[in-house]
Amino acid sequence: MIDARGQDALDGARRELEAHTAVRALAGDVADESHRTRLLDEALSLGRLELLVNNASLLGPSPQPGLAGYPLEVLEAVFKANVFAPLRLAQLALPHLLASNSGRLVNVTSDAAVEGYEGWGGYGSAKAALEQWSKVLAAEQPALRVYWVDPGDMNTRMQQEAFPDEDVSDRPPPEASVPGLLRLTEGDLPSGRYRARDLA
Repeated sequence: MIDARGQDALDGARRELEAHTAVRALAGDVADESHRTRLLDEALSLGRLELLVNNASLLGPSPQPGLAGYPLEVLEAVFKANVFAPLRLAQLALPHLLASNSGRLVNVTSDAAVEGYEGWGGYGSAKAALEQWSKVLAAEQPALRVYWVDPGDMNTRMQQEAFPDEDVSDRPPPEASVPGLLRLTEGDLPSGRYRARDLA
């Protein structure tokens, strides 16, 4: 079960994945409760739920503004997408993940959560909050494997938006982080924070 805000990008991912497995795709915004509940219903209709990956993210303004002038209404939207939406999805999925006896939750984070990069106060503080609730959930739910994972810099649209005056084509492609992410979803590593490329 996959989702994305944009239908075109989602359709492209669905077509690629269909060569390997059955896929359902549902376009929408994870910050919307009706979309979250529909996602869960669709996933459960496929069978038991063993894995939730929270990868949706909102960068905020580009270029990134300093905190002294960061619009709070925009910061609220960043937190809604990067902190509250994944937590709510985890709340909805938790009973099913625990019932599977092999449940895993993967929250995709960033080095901006732990580093004090100038201009990254909004996005970075949201990812820091995501990491903190991940850590607490791991302590509260020892039967669940909870991972918060930094995929590293990548040549993506979001990376280009974050650095509008730079050429980000020298960054590794997203595929470079996949082996590490697969190790988390298929291996037996304990709950915790990981860097995807360190696991490859």
